[in-house]
Amino acid sequence: MALPQLTDEQIRTWTRSQKDRWWFEQVYRGDMPQLTLRSAVTGFLLGGILAATNLYIGGKTGITTGVGLTSVILAFALYRALARSGLAQDFTILENNCTQSIATAAGYMTSPLISALAAYMMVTGTIIPWWHMLAWMLVVSVLGVFLAFPMKRRFINEDQLPFPEGRAAGVVLDALYHGKAEQGLFKARLLGWTAGVAAFVNFISGDGWMRLVQFTLLRMNSWLGMREPWTWPERLDSYYYSLATRFHLWIPAILGTDIRQLGLRLTLDLSMVGVGGLMGIRVATSCLLGAFINFVILAPLMIRHGDIVPRVAANGSILAISRAEIVNQWSLWWAVVMMVVGSLVSLIGKPELYRGLFKRKAQAAPSSEPDLLKSIELPLWLSAVAVPVLTVLGAAVSHEFFGVPWFLAFISFPLIFVLTIICTNSMALTSWTPTGSLAKITQFTMAAFDRTNPASNLIPGGMTAEISSNAANLLSDIKPGYMLGAKPRQQAIGHVIGIFAGGLAAVPLFYLLFLPPAKDGTRSVATLVSDQFAMPAAVQWRGVSDLIAHGLKSLPASAVASMLIAAVCAAAIEIARIATKGRFPLSAVSIGLGVVLPPEYVITMWLGAVLFWWKGRHHPVPGTPGHDFWVEGCEPICAGLISGWALTGIANSVINVLLY
Repeated sequence: MALPQLTDEQIRTWTRSQKDRWWFEQVYRGDMPQLTLRSAVTGFLLGGILAATNLYIGGKTGITTGVGLTSVILAFALYRALARSGLAQDFTILENNCTQSIATAAGYMTSPLISALAAYMMVTGTIIPWWHMLAWMLVVSVLGVFLAFPMKRRFINEDQLPFPEGRAAGVVLDALYHGKAEQGLFKARLLGWTAGVAAFVNFISGDGWMRLVQFTLLRMNSWLGMREPWTWPERLDSYYYSLATRFHLWIPAILGTDIRQLGLRLTLDLSMVGVGGLMGIRVATSCLLGAFINFVILAPLMIRHGDIVPRVAANGSILAISRAEIVNQWSLWWAVVMMVVGSLVSLIGKPELYRGLFKRKAQAAPSSEPDLLKSIELPLWLSAVAVPVLTVLGAAVSHEFFGVPWFLAFISFPLIFVLTIICTNSMALTSWTPTGSLAKITQFTMAAFDRTNPASNLIPGGMTAEISSNAANLLSDIKPGYMLGAKPRQQAIGHVIGIFAGGLAAVPLFYLLFLPPAKDGTRSVATLVSDQFAMPAAVQWRGVSDLIAHGLKSLPASAVASMLIAAVCAAAIEIARIATKGRFPLSAVSIGLGVVLPPEYVITMWLGAVLFWWKGRHHPVPGTPGHDFWVEGCEPICAGLISGWALTGIANSVINVLLY
């Protein structure tokens, strides 16, 4: 059924009291179950799983994928199946919405783990104790929740801002529960099928899985004499290079550098196909352009010129030129400038995100009517108490756990709160949360007070990203609840449940995936960046911190020149995007991301984006089988590829750590 909504004229002329009364009488479903035990438990468990997949993909790409619609489809399919089998009653639409809020909050808890906190460990060389990390994340995330609620009545009740991503979740929920259930079940099956295919391929590619099956279960090492288990090679060009070595065949090189040293490989990673499908052809093409410019043109030139050379490690061993060395020695700097300048110009070019935010709206005199929503809204006095308390607590954990000076910890919060309002307004208008660019504003501002202590800019920058993203995502989750008549207080409680679910799932997994113990039980920050996990977001944050600490004097002249050129190009690209109202096909941020990502991942993501773009062009008519599968089914297909591959890969890492 059509969701009730106010007209533009009503939004413009009605008072907030009139809008609240209309919502209370026309939309509110007071008696419908919402935050029940089963919705809380389902959201908690589902959120933990989605947080794990987000951490895995984030470690590979630096990108956290949205989990809202995925959780809606999964919860709907699960309880519809249970209801048909007689094992449980079907979920109500508001229980599903509450589950989505919990799962979404959990999924986004991975952001600081793959960015600010990982960068802090890279720069300082110290491993953060798990409980320090968890306590800091919980404090700043819950602070974001309490900071958001004073904005809820302005952005949602009064201004009726669109929150496109949240509105999409509301529309999908309404469609699932009012006449299009078969469409939801079809999408759930798509997700399940693709997850199964991705899981199987990664299963036969995983050394841990194959060692468990072939050696532990089948004892093939005993009766066949196998020394290493057979695995399906994830890098598809491995077969050619094996033959080339044996028969002295041609080895591709650029200006004398083996393309394998440049990271130009072909890999079978179905999760990257899914990421590419979600990011779209424009972003994926921009990433591919950045990778091509850097690894095909600039890196071979700099190697020949001598600005990228083999290094001697601390233990005396020679570190050969590799993709990681290319990025760390030279490419990182122009990539960081490209991303920072591009994101800041893009932010400045959207004055609607901050224009009028702090102006009082002209409206009729306050109504003397009683507050109809008092019993279901989160009380404002609770935010008035919690925000100062959590601010002090946030400053305390930042000082005690990371060494941020008390003065800088406290003065960062007013700036963080202002940036959070801008981020929330951005989410309300565009579903874009510019946490990266906003965090850089905090980093550079704190650097004006302290350039020597990396924690002084990394930790406040991480707080900016986490507080603003939690505030923005909470209101985006409340939007579909507002459309469907949910109690906002229960959604806020659900969001906090999701914060704990994500933190409890992601923090232990972070140590398992990125800081696995050596045979003697010790862990090292050297394992944070590997061939499997490039940690591009953390590398970018570390680059900004290093730039703040050391300036440009320590860099080769060619790197400084590349930074200046990158700044000009990034500004020109984003200005072109603004001038053409988004029609200009390139993105400066995505070009920079393509530099710090492994080229093999960029190529696979681009192929995934091309596949869904091409299928969408060939099946443009809604209602046809091809359109339903490739266009309407794009998100569940991609979510299935990502989750199936990620969960199997996580299990492979667990097997290797615990058993071998």
